[in-house]
Amino acid sequence: MRLINPKLFYPAILNAMILLGIGGCFSSSNSSNNSTIQPTTNQSSQASSTQPEVKQVTVIEGLEHPWAMDWLPNGDILVTERPGRLRIIKNGKLEPQPIQGVPEVFAVGQGGLLDVAVHPNFSENGYIYLTYASGNRGSNQTKIARATLKENGLQDVKVIFEVSPLKTGGQHFGSRLQWLKDGTLLASIGDGGNPPLKIDGELSRKQAQKLDSYLGKLIRINDDGSIPDDNPFVGQETANPAIWSYGHRNIQGLTVNKKSGEIWSTEHGSRGGDELNKIVAGENYGWPVVTHSKEYTGGEISDQRSLPGMVDPLVVWTPAIAPSGLTVYDGDQFREWKGDLFAGGLVAREVIRIDLNDTGEIVAEYPLKFEQRVRDVKQGPDGFIYVLTDDPNGKLIRLEPMK
Repeated sequence: MRLINPKLFYPAILNAMILLGIGGCFSSSNSSNNSTIQPTTNQSSQASSTQPEVKQVTVIEGLEHPWAMDWLPNGDILVTERPGRLRIIKNGKLEPQPIQGVPEVFAVGQGGLLDVAVHPNFSENGYIYLTYASGNRGSNQTKIARATLKENGLQDVKVIFEVSPLKTGGQHFGSRLQWLKDGTLLASIGDGGNPPLKIDGELSRKQAQKLDSYLGKLIRINDDGSIPDDNPFVGQETANPAIWSYGHRNIQGLTVNKKSGEIWSTEHGSRGGDELNKIVAGENYGWPVVTHSKEYTGGEISDQRSLPGMVDPLVVWTPAIAPSGLTVYDGDQFREWKGDLFAGGLVAREVIRIDLNDTGEIVAEYPLKFEQRVRDVKQGPDGFIYVLTDDPNGKLIRLEPMK
């Protein structure tokens, strides 16, 4: 079931359904500002005739639970493996030896070596950035490190940001990185974990609403880890100055539209209730006060689906897709897809193309199926779309149009 906020998107959806001949069932919910959209089987048949045929080309296999990828200016690809290895792909071949000098990681549960981001000015400074879980089951945190990549090793590794407060368990490290146009860096931080995990005597997830905590937030920092002066909570005594937005559960998809500057995210719900959001600085995205999720054990987390002062999700996925990587496509290999979002799903084993019209309204979704869980999805510098699969024998797959 897909839930889309009708206040923002009903006209676009209705127009798309008329144009495509798609039937659907719209029903209003008394406890929500959203409507339920249940596409008929017509949508699948129409999707195949309105988008190009795609082939999946396996570029690399044999990666152990890869988590993220990014490109160096020369076309080499950096790939993180969650157990703690940073790999490099040169000329389409995986180098047999991992890159040396990666910090020690806490590779338990959802923890480990997570995202990698190449500095926009890498050619001048050689910087790359890593996010990772650090600590042990009783006390751990997400860290961001900067290092210089030289030959096959990292030098001058420096932790530039540490999440506080410390948490327990092996869940919800968040950890996507995204550069903004002004050279600052966004990073997603999870809320600390599911019940019964607690911090200072209350459920960890309540940290997402606390402005003196970095858990359950998007943060924005400069490339050296310092705090930009124009962050929304700078100067507020009771707020941590790196916070960009709050009320998040666990963002694992994060991307920026290079043309418009719009920031998009996908985040995990609990039992259902995964979300697509458009991020605005200083806003509260509701978790756990407002949610479409249920407890894993059954029952309500909250009976609120929308509240004044909190931002409604643009799409809610129930059952959960378990969001992963997210990218905005602006390449030339798939001209029909320009401006669309591509959202990975771990449980769904899909990359979902979210069709946006020229004004940024969501008009339809089209899933691309994979054999393994999808962990990351990004557009490469060649204009193709690349997908990492989360598996003991994980793959890097390139999506190409059928000739």
